[in-house]
Amino acid sequence: MCSIFGIFGLQSGDDLQGLRRQSLELSQRQRHRGPDWSGVYTDEGAILVHERLAIVDPAGGSQPLRSADGELALAVNGEIYNHRELKKELKQPYEFLTGSDCEVINALYREDEPSSFLNRLNGIFAFALWDKVRKRALIARDPMGVCPLYWGHDREGRLCVASEMKAISGLCADVAQFPPGHYYDNVSGELVKYYQRPWRDYDAVAGVQVDKQELREAFERAVHRQLMTDVPYGVLLSGGLDSSLVTAVAARYARHRIEEDDKSEAWWPRLHSFAIGLKGSPDLAAAEVAAKALDTVHHGFEYTFEEGLDALPEVIRHIETYDVTTIRASTPMYLLARRIKAMGVKMVLSGEGSDEIFGGYLYFHKAPNGREFHEELVRKLDALYNYDCLRANKSMMAWGVEPRVPFLDVEFMEVAMKMDAKYKMIDKSSKGHERMEKGILRAAFEGYLPDSILWRQKEQFSDGVGYGWIDGLKAHAEAQVSDRELAAAAKRFPINSPLTKEAYYYRSLFEEFYPSPAAAETVPGGKSIACSSPAAIAWDASFASAADPSGRAIAGVHNAAL
Repeated sequence: MCSIFGIFGLQSGDDLQGLRRQSLELSQRQRHRGPDWSGVYTDEGAILVHERLAIVDPAGGSQPLRSADGELALAVNGEIYNHRELKKELKQPYEFLTGSDCEVINALYREDEPSSFLNRLNGIFAFALWDKVRKRALIARDPMGVCPLYWGHDREGRLCVASEMKAISGLCADVAQFPPGHYYDNVSGELVKYYQRPWRDYDAVAGVQVDKQELREAFERAVHRQLMTDVPYGVLLSGGLDSSLVTAVAARYARHRIEEDDKSEAWWPRLHSFAIGLKGSPDLAAAEVAAKALDTVHHGFEYTFEEGLDALPEVIRHIETYDVTTIRASTPMYLLARRIKAMGVKMVLSGEGSDEIFGGYLYFHKAPNGREFHEELVRKLDALYNYDCLRANKSMMAWGVEPRVPFLDVEFMEVAMKMDAKYKMIDKSSKGHERMEKGILRAAFEGYLPDSILWRQKEQFSDGVGYGWIDGLKAHAEAQVSDRELAAAAKRFPINSPLTKEAYYYRSLFEEFYPSPAAAETVPGGKSIACSSPAAIAWDASFASAADPSGRAIAGVHNAAL
């Protein structure tokens, strides 16, 4: 995973060398994503800059990736997990120049239409491809938006794209997020949604059951695929269900090299796991239990409230949002990434996406029926790129550590989302384990984890690192923002006006780095309780007055409710 920067629509008379220098300077703002090497492509129609974090083929996979005839130039931020299978399926010969998993995109472009070949990719990606002969730019982002991508136009009307907003926010007055699951073709001028699935409609999945073995085996394949690496890697282990399942499955495959069909010993056969929290945090304690059971080389790090507070401005600069939940959770993750990087690890597996697929957030206990449960899952999946995917990617990549998310593997999602959501609902008439969120997922992995972990109640990451973290942030914001300032918030911040002092404080820090109205509009708004969409607040009358993104806001469900 890396960063990309591109300018398209160059014309005769443009200062090509000046634009090249400008592109390098702007790309440098996101070099933390790719500290290993920089590559530049320039011709009379386009400029591409790539900052590389070398994970696959470290010695020979530098970008932009060129075709042998020089006609194609490709800059990619991402991983294509099924690249070997795709190469075998090519209908016409293609001369590969590197061992990069991403080079297969050039080959697929040569023989298929974007809507077709993009749906064949199993991976996480944001790319810009330039066809020199056809003067064609193709820009695309993965289905869930795991990899960030922004675009806009400079004052001369040239199209600009970048992995992070900081590279183009001062250049483009119309900077915006490039939507997940879409591609843009400058020849047609169309933005096309290529990723569309029948399971988005509840009527298409109503009555469908998925066997626990099918679910488990699909997830095992997803984790196995995503162990593709030529560098040291690890797992993020909070001690919650999702990260523990990722760790449990990874541990089963860690001793063999998947790039050679598990026939040779892995280059780094011991699985390392990482956790962080305040002293005495729930996550640190649970992670120790999980790590001991799974026999990982475990590293649990403590941070102080003051260290987290000191990091807040840099966290907000990196993650490019003022969303309260995201900032609360990103800060410890950002601190953990720095520790991981210091140990020489460049890639980690993480548990994001499970709660959006199985209804793991505690407010799902209040879902009235399977249809509304399912429709909320789809809303949550559609919003992931603004929240958990953004947090995991940008917090980790701030220090050049690549996060991978097996729960969002496209093949696993096909299995998990075709299930009628009534089988994912919490059985309110039962007792004990049957009342747990994500019951179907827990049951599918009986025996993989200690019961204290397999049946541990959902803790949002910002809660699990220690309840004192959120409580301290609220107290700090209370001291920083006056009642008068909050009362006038709508005048200072007319877009998504902050409703609490904590939100006002974060918004003030965001504005220091990203002052334009367009930048503010890249962040979604709306009320939320325990990470719900605004629509789900209607599920319980008490939600309207108690709305807070912490899981502890769900009174009667969370064991340590506020």
